[in-house]
Amino acid sequence: MNHPSFVSPDLIRQRFSRAMSDMYREEVPLYGALMELVEQTNRHVLDSNPLIAQQLVSTGEIERLDLERHGAIRVGTAQELATLARLFAVMGMQPVGYYDLSPAGVPVHSTAFRAVHEAALQVSPFRVFTSLLRLELIDDVELRAFAQSVLDQRSIFTPAALSLIERSETLGGLTEQEADEFVEQALETFRWHHSATVTAEQYQQLSAQHRLIADVVAFKGPHINHLTPRTLDIDIVQAQMPAHGITPKAVIEGPPRRQCPILLRQTSFKALDEPIAFTDQHQTRGSHSARFGEIEQRGAALTPKGRALYDRLLNAARDELKDFPSEANAARYNALMTQHFSEFPDTWEGMRHQGLAYFRYFVTEKNLDSNTLKSSTLDDLLSGGYLRLEPLVYEDFLPVSAAGIFQSNLGDAAQTHYGVHSNQHAFETALGRSTLDELALYEECQQRSIEHCLATLGKCL
Repeated sequence: MNHPSFVSPDLIRQRFSRAMSDMYREEVPLYGALMELVEQTNRHVLDSNPLIAQQLVSTGEIERLDLERHGAIRVGTAQELATLARLFAVMGMQPVGYYDLSPAGVPVHSTAFRAVHEAALQVSPFRVFTSLLRLELIDDVELRAFAQSVLDQRSIFTPAALSLIERSETLGGLTEQEADEFVEQALETFRWHHSATVTAEQYQQLSAQHRLIADVVAFKGPHINHLTPRTLDIDIVQAQMPAHGITPKAVIEGPPRRQCPILLRQTSFKALDEPIAFTDQHQTRGSHSARFGEIEQRGAALTPKGRALYDRLLNAARDELKDFPSEANAARYNALMTQHFSEFPDTWEGMRHQGLAYFRYFVTEKNLDSNTLKSSTLDDLLSGGYLRLEPLVYEDFLPVSAAGIFQSNLGDAAQTHYGVHSNQHAFETALGRSTLDELALYEECQQRSIEHCLATLGKCL
């Protein structure tokens, strides 16, 4: 239990998320335009679709909708990753899931730092998709050694941030004043730097190996490269982006449009080309592109059976396309996705019946006698109208979609093929702990809701 004078980690996370959003809006003005478009779209959906509005109110998601963000950050060393894990722990965020992006041509593996309990997620569903550069995938031995030497010389955390992390770990939390200072100091790790730490030639060598390698290695810190709001209808946002001066990527990543959304759909605008100064230049003459805007629509979390079906249908559509989804083949890709995903049930009851998705259960106002409760199964209580269900929101990420977003902002030339080099053990060794199994978290949440309903029904008798 927290000390009475300590600020809840959930509230620190909420403050940090807001501060991050304010900082990113100042650094990337298009993010502000994107936020306005998402807010307009969400208002339109809530006004025109009472069922969606009712679902969000009944689950409590309506309060978190405007707060919802996910950020992305890329670090270069095991020490940086391990310290980030400690920094996020101050905010009640744990590493959930392991994502290997190397098969899709991106030389990183990743996890998502987030809250893990539904009560904490209601306060702040802020997530940070955190990637570790895989230097071992750089085939040029001299360039690999150079990249390592540059990374070894930098410190991405302020001394005050490190001190507050240690204080929180030692005492069990932070006071009000310390929490405010922590947010301010932690924010510096994510700030954009206009000055590179390498020469123009060295930058080009890193970029020629992979543009993401240059993005990680060539700067003082791992600037946040996008901050993502949640929309209730990503297709409207995608269609409206050009009218707001924003050019969207060619295709929406993730499943196709459905009546009952599943997992995660994402789109973005192209990375900004921003001026930077190299160490051998006295004025800003170079440029770098890494930071972009992204929007997401979250659907239901799928069970292992549901994920297996999703992966099979996605792979079938991509295999038939025989290419990376792009502007040239976007219409065909979307048609193939719709065609293949017709096999996936598009009703909540159909998904529940086949064991494809996770749900939260709620007690209705219908009266129940003790004999009925004792003899009833979960299905009986649902069909009898004593319980109702809502899909559990998918709080995590999809490796193919993440790679697709990264690639669209790095350019086609960055589509390097590394083969399959998954190494979760190495990632967790660098992290200093195991990542959590996201499917187990959803299973636990669903089971908690069932047990709470049964306990509530028992008390009402």
